[in-house]
Amino acid sequence: MKKIFLLVVLILGGCVGLPENIQPISPFHLERYLGTWYEIARLDHRFERGLTQISAEYSLLPDGAVKVINRGYDAEEKQWHEAQGKGYFVQSPNEGYLKVSFFGPFYGAYVVFELDTDYQYALISGPDKSYFWLLARTPTIDEALKTRLIAKAAALGFDTSALIYAPALH
Repeated sequence: MKKIFLLVVLILGGCVGLPENIQPISPFHLERYLGTWYEIARLDHRFERGLTQISAEYSLLPDGAVKVINRGYDAEEKQWHEAQGKGYFVQSPNEGYLKVSFFGPFYGAYVVFELDTDYQYALISGPDKSYFWLLARTPTIDEALKTRLIAKAAALGFDTSALIYAPALH
C-alpha cells in the first residue's frame, strides 16, 4: 500500500513541477493578471485541439483560489467549448507559479515565465516543455513582439517549429 501511495504522490507531484531552466516571474501581482487573456500561439495538446478564438478568463474566488474559464470555438462543430478550473499558488502568491485543475484532484503546472511590466503579454509553460502558450490582452499583437517572444521560447528549449498560431483577425 505504501508503494502505491508513493507512486501516486510522485505522479501527481510531477504534474506541477517546473521545466528545466524555466523560472516563474517574481514579483507576480495576481490582481493585475486577472481578467481576459487571448491565445496568440500554443503547442498542440488534446484539450484545445481543433479550437480557435481561444481565451482565458481569470478571476478571484472567495477562498483565494483563481477561477479559470478557458473558451474556444470549434468550427467543425460550429459551437463554443468551455472548461472551468481552479488554480492555487504552488509556493508563494508573489510568484507566477500555480497549479491548475480542470479535472478534480489532478493538477497541472501553470508557470508564467515572461510577463510584460504592464501585464499585456505573457509566456506560459506547463509542467514540461511540451506545454507552451503565448497570451496577450488583445487577440493580436505586433509581429516584431511576437517574433521576439517566440525566439525567447525557442532559446529556452520549446519546439517553436510546432506552434499553432491564432488566425489573424481581419
